[in-house]
Amino acid sequence: MSLSPPSTSAQAARKALADRLKGIRKDAGINGRELSVRCGWHPSKTSRIQDGQAAPSEADIRAWCAACGATDQVDDLISASRAVESMYVEWRRLRTAGLRNLQHSYAKLYEETRAFRFYTSDVIPGVLQTAPYATAIMSRFADASRTPDDMERAIATKMERAQVIHTGDHRFAFVVEESVLRYRLGDTEAMAGQLGHLLAVISLPRVSLGIIPFTAERSMWPVESFRVYDDRRVQVELVTAAVNVTTPSEVHEYVRTFTDLQAHAVYGREARALITAAIEALG
Repeated sequence: MSLSPPSTSAQAARKALADRLKGIRKDAGINGRELSVRCGWHPSKTSRIQDGQAAPSEADIRAWCAACGATDQVDDLISASRAVESMYVEWRRLRTAGLRNLQHSYAKLYEETRAFRFYTSDVIPGVLQTAPYATAIMSRFADASRTPDDMERAIATKMERAQVIHTGDHRFAFVVEESVLRYRLGDTEAMAGQLGHLLAVISLPRVSLGIIPFTAERSMWPVESFRVYDDRRVQVELVTAAVNVTTPSEVHEYVRTFTDLQAHAVYGREARALITAAIEALG
């Protein structure tokens, strides 16, 4: 089994919107140049929109439909456009508001979700991170962008959100690659504290933590890190953006992939042994 690239959903949705606009133009019996004249913009803009290379603004959609005598479709198209925009959210846009606001943006989703599935092949899952480990990771974001300097408040917000594993009726299933335990994303003290924290949370009643050993004989290879919320939404974090997957068939594919990965993981005493070995390797 293989997953499509995580940005595919957003690209496909944008292309579907572009095809709908192109179809409206054709139904109106006008070519791209005539539509451009009616809308008052350059023909290249029409080409970029209907080829899916540029996202139309809501004003663009209204102008397009008015030019084609299809104003009855405006509301539906704007709704589709907003859905596309929410699927692919640039980190740069979120970071400009500050790291704390970026962390706070997850609050409502975490409150509403009952069943969480986290698979990571790169870092310790966010809700299992300690403050020093999270600081080491978030410092990279602050250094690489023009993010407002609000690191302390961002970490505090992140730690507050992490309390979700202790409250309410939420259930958590984590699967991480053993390599995640070995990546040194903080200094020795931060890594030792983080790994020690994993030993503590592994016994929580609503938490299942599985680790896929280096030595596991696999039928499912490591894939991009992803999170599943109540079988209704998947979020994949890329270098430049967060991709939100909500199409039921694609969400199902991620759920099935998570189940396949779980089958390769070890739990309980075997998982603790892998964490302990990673701690000892710190020297």
